[in-house]
Amino acid sequence: MKKQHFLIFLLLAFITKGTSQEIIPMAVDSVSIKADNFFGFDGYKNYYYIKNNVVIKKSITGTMQFQDLSLGEVTKVDILNPLKIIVFYENFNTIVVLDNQLNEVDRINLSERARPIVITAVGVADQDKLWLFNSVDQKLALYDLKSKYYQEIGVPINGQINYYQTDYNYFQWLSNYGQWLSCDRYGKIRTVNELDRADAYQIIGPNKILILKDNALFVRDFITNKQTKIQIVEKSFRNFYYKDQILSIFTNEGNTNYKINLP
Repeated sequence: MKKQHFLIFLLLAFITKGTSQEIIPMAVDSVSIKADNFFGFDGYKNYYYIKNNVVIKKSITGTMQFQDLSLGEVTKVDILNPLKIIVFYENFNTIVVLDNQLNEVDRINLSERARPIVITAVGVADQDKLWLFNSVDQKLALYDLKSKYYQEIGVPINGQINYYQTDYNYFQWLSNYGQWLSCDRYGKIRTVNELDRADAYQIIGPNKILILKDNALFVRDFITNKQTKIQIVEKSFRNFYYKDQILSIFTNEGNTNYKINLP
């Protein structure tokens, strides 16, 4: 009998191995935001979003705005460096650089170059540089904001970029082939892992990513090969953003911020 009990225990342990409990974050505050798209917050708790194609920065003292109707729809806002905010207008192949007051300090029309390039991805890199992806030759490049020097790096990329994210050292993207890839400043490309298609993503570590799928949020760790669900109150939300152990959930009513310790 004892042997049977031991075998049952082993079977249950085998079945439950690798299953992890849900992560339960703690709500800390909420922010009233009416927006069409939410891009995130910086270390000073300023919130960045789009409303009626106007870039808005909301702080505790009020709001600041930037708009240029001549450039069409805003494609992306990069707030990695809150002192140098990047606004990308893909339809006009143009990048606008803003200071922390949302004043324009630079404008780059890449169609006006001697050898025009067509950009479909832009992100902040280090030392006053930008990551660019030229869709004509399918190559990544670094663009120096001061010298205006454009330097292609790496080999042409296969497939399409379904999602991308940059930091000072890496351009990372998810391809239409279901791969998570990364390129460093020297053009070295590596495959991080395979990843299923989802509704939204945020890369939060070298091998860790947040995934929104079917209105449920998960953290996937490829070192431990575990995917853990994050339990949040909102049953329907439009976007999310994670920074410094704060998870901000964007809904039609505004943002709820959660304190969260990710595994």
